[in-house]
Amino acid sequence: MPKLRTCTYCGRTIEPGTGLMFVTKRGDILWFCSSKCYKNFMKLRRRPEKQEWIRRLKKSMA
Repeated sequence: MPKLRTCTYCGRTIEPGTGLMFVTKRGDILWFCSSKCYKNFMKLRRRPEKQEWIRRLKKSMA
C-alpha cells in the first residue's frame, strides 16, 4: 500500500504518484504538493507561518 505524504509547506496530504520530492544536501527529504508550495519555500524563501493563504487552508482542514 502506498504511503500518503504531507506537504512540507502547507500541510496538505499528497496522493501517491503526485507531488514533488526534494532531497537537500544534508539528506533531508522535503515533499511538496504543488509547484506553488515548492517555489514559495525553496526559491522565494517564504515561511508558511507568515502566509495568509496557508493559515486559511489549515483552518478549513481542521
